Amino acid sequence: MKDATEATFGPRTRGAVALGALGVVFGDIGTSPMYAMRACLTAGGAARVDAPAVLGVLSLIFWALALTITVKYMLIILRNDNRGEGGVLALTALAGSESPRRRAGLIAGFGLAGCALFYGDGIITPAVTVLSAVEGLETISPKFESLVTPIAIMVLLGLFGLQRRGTGALGRWFGPIMLVWFLVLGAFGLNGILREPHVLEAVNPAYALGFLAQNAGVSLLVIGSVFLAVTGGEALYADLGHFGLQPIRMAWFFVAWPALLLNYFGQGALLLSEPDAIANPFFRLAPPELLVPLVVLASVAAIIASQAVISGVFSMTQQALQLGFLPRLRIVQSSAEAVGQVYVPSVNVMLCVATIALVLAFGSSANLASAYGIAVASTMVIETSLLLLLLRARVQRSDQLLFYGLLPLALIDLSFFVANVAKIPQGGWVPLLVAGAALLVMRTWISGRSSVSEQLRRLGSAESRFFSTLERSPPARVPGVAVFLTSDAASIPRTLKRNVEHNGVLHEKTILLTIATRRVPKVPRGTGISVREISQGVYRVEVSIGFMDQPDVPRLLRETERRGLGFATQDATYFLGRDDVVAGSPRGMSSWRKQLFLFLSRNAQFAGAHFGIAPERIVEIGGQIEI
Repeated sequence: MKDATEATFGPRTRGAVALGALGVVFGDIGTSPMYAMRACLTAGGAARVDAPAVLGVLSLIFWALALTITVKYMLIILRNDNRGEGGVLALTALAGSESPRRRAGLIAGFGLAGCALFYGDGIITPAVTVLSAVEGLETISPKFESLVTPIAIMVLLGLFGLQRRGTGALGRWFGPIMLVWFLVLGAFGLNGILREPHVLEAVNPAYALGFLAQNAGVSLLVIGSVFLAVTGGEALYADLGHFGLQPIRMAWFFVAWPALLLNYFGQGALLLSEPDAIANPFFRLAPPELLVPLVVLASVAAIIASQAVISGVFSMTQQALQLGFLPRLRIVQSSAEAVGQVYVPSVNVMLCVATIALVLAFGSSANLASAYGIAVASTMVIETSLLLLLLRARVQRSDQLLFYGLLPLALIDLSFFVANVAKIPQGGWVPLLVAGAALLVMRTWISGRSSVSEQLRRLGSAESRFFSTLERSPPARVPGVAVFLTSDAASIPRTLKRNVEHNGVLHEKTILLTIATRRVPKVPRGTGISVREISQGVYRVEVSIGFMDQPDVPRLLRETERRGLGFATQDATYFLGRDDVVAGSPRGMSSWRKQLFLFLSRNAQFAGAHFGIAPERIVEIGGQIEI
């Protein structure tokens, strides 16, 4: 399947796009060698560094990368895009549109859970990557040990502080820097392998199976640590729309995968000859004279990996907001060229505080590794489950073959998930707690908005009854264009009804505008627009947008002018509802969840700003709604 983004890349530019993918898509998985090998060999509380353990762990890492990343993601999941876009929300929308209606609730639940888990991943990835990079200072001299935490916090403060400036200029350097990083990984790893070439025997899966059989008591803990080598794999699918299928595959097969394998096997070769290097095999692999440059490069790579996750959280927030999962938040377009680059100030502050708290609480990347993985493993299980539901709903023979090919890989995902469940008491509860809080907020907002919408429908008026009233008592018609935003395209909004009742006027041109977010990433400009005149001078306009589109109302109205509206809207007055929501009804949500919804509602971004409407053109009409 050829995605929409890939179609825009010619052969000459595909290499450049693949270079960009190295900086964004593979930042997380590219920094895993700094801590994954050590975590695997110290799983269970005691470091066992002998030939069977080293070769067994290497074999597990090799096959985890081959089956989970190469086969599952590169060859199967990336082929299934939602109009060129990937990620858990895009896959949720796609599966929901093609699956039977009876599965709608299950699919929606998967989507909400996947979105919530991404927030858990968003706070722990910057903490573990930055800490593991700065810990390289300890390899230079033990005197630096006390400086690791303060330096890591300073790096994180700088990272989150730069978010408001956008990543456009710095982003152009991400690809070249990560290319250098992967070349360094491969070079150091190859040097280690040349000293102990028999380490390559670990490609034999018998070493992995034998190691697990001989260490059955800690096998789950080891598998949970092996999963650290594939964390970041979910970013391959999430960033599909930015780079396309072929550039991502090029970057993986020709650069990232070979470099990662060389480095892991190089660390294994080092440990075979120097078991004491288990304290930090990644940095011990480098020549002593290159340690300082490597620490600097590792810190930059950690920042890039963290930036990719933070940007992903911002993008996920925007999509969730558009789909109605979250209240309106202030979203800043951080790049004039790239629509997908956004900055969410409130989310940035929360991520910064939570990430620094994790650094202070856990103190080292080794401790954080115990907390890392459960959110990503859960996300992978959700994505695989959604794709299985999607493939099952399709009737093409190729999709059915993919379905049966994905089943054994789903079992691998499930084993990773179960292994990471064992890490919950050691810190895995942290991302789950964050994900649980995010899920609670989203479900509360969805339920609360549903209650408010139901009340508004009851307080509104049917078209026929409203216009019959106007015929009996015609209001004064005043010049100009009035736009009334409404979520219900079947009735008269309460704002219009109140304006007529209290002010006794109706504008010569009145537009009832409904913006519907479709479960597709983007709607082509100028399409998805419906214009009809329902009474003399009163028009009902319905506009569809995608969950990655900006709801710019003035621009959307200019599109309707070319699609049959027939008059200019640049001087329109916009009437918005400003309802005071109160908790009073015993029906619906519990009392404490209603209070949470009221808090979210009162702190949501002003609707006019969200819809791109100039404040001087807005008239608010208020009231009270009881839920």
